Amino acid sequence: MILVTGSTGNIGTELVAELSESGQRVRALVRDPARAALPAGVEAVTGDLNKPESLVDALDGVDGIFLMPGYADMAETLALAKKAGVQRIALLSSGSAALEDLDNAVSRYMTLSERAVRESGMAWTFLRPRSFMSNALRWLPQLAAGDRVRVQFPGVAVAAIDPADIATVAAVALTEGGLDGRILDLTGPRALRPAEQVAVLAEVLGRPLVAEELTDAETRAELEATMPQPYVDAFVSFFIDGKLDESQVYPTVREVTGRDPHTFERWARTHAAAFAH
Repeated sequence: MILVTGSTGNIGTELVAELSESGQRVRALVRDPARAALPAGVEAVTGDLNKPESLVDALDGVDGIFLMPGYADMAETLALAKKAGVQRIALLSSGSAALEDLDNAVSRYMTLSERAVRESGMAWTFLRPRSFMSNALRWLPQLAAGDRVRVQFPGVAVAAIDPADIATVAAVALTEGGLDGRILDLTGPRALRPAEQVAVLAEVLGRPLVAEELTDAETRAELEATMPQPYVDAFVSFFIDGKLDESQVYPTVREVTGRDPHTFERWARTHAAAFAH
């Protein structure tokens, strides 16, 4: 039995489907089973990663966990998992964990999550994807209003990855065992700047989209309107101060899965319907 946390998110949805289709027994951690759209045969179970005591039933009989990072009392959650007989953890982390910068809000929770899993006594694999291709969905309100897209960090190229590729790697880590003790840097096949992503969307959607590149000050102001200040400071540190380079392309997806990672164009075509609303 594999427990998938974050089961209705961009990665979790893909992972639940992939594991289910391959014949694995899957349990999906959700807040409301009645509202969770899950594949047939997948067991929905309630629980809150911020409340370890709520996870006891979810952990019963589980062999492996796809674990989201950054929750309170992770050590307690992991102790409960080990006591329940869990053998293997695939932790969703990020490239910022390599910085081990405890003064940076994002790097801190990734770093501390990895440390907790290392110290748990269970087998582990750390998944360190770079930015998600699905981050382009943040442009949906602008695309609904017109053809101009305000892009943050315009000069920063990132080798963004399709969440479906992260899910495929996670499935291998949880079911085949050959990736125990590995830290996997996961990227797409090419680094693109935001305007280049907008150009791909324009072609896929058949729209004359134009990227309006924001200044650093404008980017900071937009971020401050949508997230707490420590996270604004974290992303400014990464992408304006240059503390985190997400432009490097890694061969990990091909090495683990035997196929190339999806391109941004493929991701956009797969999700084109989302941009039509």
